[in-house]
Amino acid sequence: MAAAPGWYPDPYGGAGLRWWDGVQWTQHVAGPVTAAAAYAPAAGPAARRPLPEGTPVYTPWIWLVTLLPLVNAVILFTYRPFDGYTRMFADPQHPVVPDPVSLLGGPLFLVGTAVSWIALALTVVFAWLDYRELTRRGVERPFHWAWSFLASIVYAIGRSVVVRKVAGGRGAAPIAASIVVLALTIVASLAMILIIFGTLMQSIPAVSGVGT
Repeated sequence: MAAAPGWYPDPYGGAGLRWWDGVQWTQHVAGPVTAAAAYAPAAGPAARRPLPEGTPVYTPWIWLVTLLPLVNAVILFTYRPFDGYTRMFADPQHPVVPDPVSLLGGPLFLVGTAVSWIALALTVVFAWLDYRELTRRGVERPFHWAWSFLASIVYAIGRSVVVRKVAGGRGAAPIAASIVVLALTIVASLAMILIIFGTLMQSIPAVSGVGT
């Protein structure tokens, strides 16, 4: 159980006391101040305290943050943006204009878009839960969860850098996992581009026959 907020001997070797806010050591110190120290430039943030040996550095939330982008990679294969155009020119003599949703790729396009936004929202929620759990385990100033708004890999990398500093080099696995997920997403995107290109090429003969 964490100690109650109060003044305690400075764990960083200072001669005075340092304020413990119940979660982490703050920059507030008390004690004798020399004349040289009074005119010295303000010091940067104090180094984070190392975690006790054996403290777990991974949470279920960081793995969810890391793996959620795979959802978008799977959704890519539900898109068929040229299927509507292919059906439009299936009969060159009597082309039929499909509904707008069909031109976009069908109902699955709308479902996939909604799922993508939900996955992004869950990524932010899971990053916050991971941030909170790291704080509970004693990590001072964990990498902030709000970075997950940019991309899950940004949070995974920043989080791993901070954790490795306080855990004796442990905690880098989310970086490797994020790189693998990113590579799979790129491969899926390239495969989808090839599929779309092939569908478009198949529709060209039908399109060229319109009006002949």
